[in-house]
Amino acid sequence: MTDDSERPVGSDPSVTVLYAQVCDGRPRMTIDEEGYLRAEGWPGAGGKVFLGDVGQAALRALGPHDPPRFTKQPGYDEQKWELVSRANELSLTITSLGYWGFGLFATSFLNRIEITGPLGLRARCVHDLVASLGRNPWEASRLRQFEKASECDSSQHKEAWESLISRAREDMAEEVNHLEDALRKLRGSDQSAEGVLDAADNALQEARAALADRNAPAVERALGRAASAIIEADPSTEVRETERLAQRHSAAPNTQKQDDVDAEHLLDEVPFVDLSEEE
Repeated sequence: MTDDSERPVGSDPSVTVLYAQVCDGRPRMTIDEEGYLRAEGWPGAGGKVFLGDVGQAALRALGPHDPPRFTKQPGYDEQKWELVSRANELSLTITSLGYWGFGLFATSFLNRIEITGPLGLRARCVHDLVASLGRNPWEASRLRQFEKASECDSSQHKEAWESLISRAREDMAEEVNHLEDALRKLRGSDQSAEGVLDAADNALQEARAALADRNAPAVERALGRAASAIIEADPSTEVRETERLAQRHSAAPNTQKQDDVDAEHLLDEVPFVDLSEEE
C-alpha cells in the first residue's frame, strides 16, 4: 500500500494532493491539552503554532468543520506541524514543512494539502481556497527547492490546481445554465409572472458576475434567489395561486368574532312579567 506522503500531486477518484507556497505565517494560534487548534488566548492552552495564510484559507474553504486536531505538533519551530479536520464528506490534512532558508522566514515553508471525498466537493474547496487566499498558491518563492521538496515540477503543480478550479467553475456555470433554461421555458406563459421572471433573470446575471470574480458564496446566494423566483413563477408549483388565496383570505372582513353568539332571538322569547301589581 502506498504511503500517504508518497501520493503523487493531483487528483484521483478519491484523493487530491496539492502543494502551496506559504507567504504569511500568521495567524499565530494555540494548541489545547487534547491537541486541538484554538484561538490565541484559549484558557489552558499550551503550545503555540503559526497556522499561516494557506492553512487559514484551507480551513475557511472547508466550510463548517470539526475542530482541527494536530497529528504532529510543532516543537521549537512553530511553523512545522500536521493537522487534520473534517467537514461532512470531506477530510482535510495539512502538513507544514520548511523547504529553504532553514525555516527562518514565513516564505521558507510550504503546505502539503490532502483532501479526500467526492471530486466535485474537493474542486469547490480548492476553488474557495484560492479565492480566499487571493493569489496563486502554486507559485513558489524558491522554484527549484519547491520542486525538489514536492518531487514535482511547476507545470504539474499549476495543472493540478487549475484543473480543480476549472471543475468547480464548470459545475457552478452548469447550475446557472440549468436555471436559465428553466426561465426561458416560462417566458410568455403567464404575463402576471413576468415581473417575477425579471427578478430571476437579474439574479442569474449577478451569479455570472460573481462567478467571474471567483466569489462562490455570492454565486450560491444569487442562484438561490433565482431558483426561488422561478419556482414562484412556475404555474405547476401553484405557489403564486396559494399566496393569492392566502392574501384574499386575510383581506376578507371578519364580520363576526368566532366566539360571539347571536342571541337576539332568545331575548325575544323571554316573557315580560310585571311584578309591580302583585303587591
